[in-house]
Amino acid sequence: MSSKRAGPDLSLLEDAIGHQFSDRSLLERALTHISALKTPSPHGPHYERLEFLGDRVLGLAISDLLYRRFIDEDEGALSRRLASLVRKETCAAIADQWGVSPYIKLGPGERQSGLRKKGVLLGDICEAIIAAIYLDAGYQEARSCVERAFTPLLDNSNSAKRDAKSALQEWALAQGLPVPLYREMGRSGPDHAPVFVMAAIVEGHPPVEAEGSSKKHAEHAAAEAFLKGIRVDVDR
Repeated sequence: MSSKRAGPDLSLLEDAIGHQFSDRSLLERALTHISALKTPSPHGPHYERLEFLGDRVLGLAISDLLYRRFIDEDEGALSRRLASLVRKETCAAIADQWGVSPYIKLGPGERQSGLRKKGVLLGDICEAIIAAIYLDAGYQEARSCVERAFTPLLDNSNSAKRDAKSALQEWALAQGLPVPLYREMGRSGPDHAPVFVMAAIVEGHPPVEAEGSSKKHAEHAAAEAFLKGIRVDVDR
């Protein structure tokens, strides 16, 4: 009698990530979009809370790796490297390298829209998987996973674009102005696919607004738009 397969073999994904889960439900949760639930809930078994935790675990692990690798660099240089390594585009590239797309659980509408291959989702899933490893086996195992995946990118991190928020803050402080502030101006869309509008606010300048799929993404977009408006090059 044959058994029904629920989906792709997660052991193959575990091999790609380099961690065998004691509690595989953590990995399953990290791969589940809120749209896949019969009754979507902010507290349901989907990846969003894991993404929040994974973002922090990733930041600590990368900061540790950079601190030990680039012993002659100052805080500003390390911060720029960190920003380029933890941004969604980099995390999405790691998730793509792991081959997570076939394993992501989505609702019917999201599957048809091609969300499975979009960078923002892949970046979120990468962070959620890192959190799942942290909860399954502790920080050292999560750090080891980050080290395996991100070490090849460390040396190139300085040539990537500066983080727009960091660049705007550097510019403002150089002008003798206070640190820029960010304010939520609006939110639209369904709970599983929100669109945030954030404003970058610098004393003495009109606020500049931009949209994003999260507050963080919208803040970066607003900072980048502000810099373009004052003709400051983020790649500088």
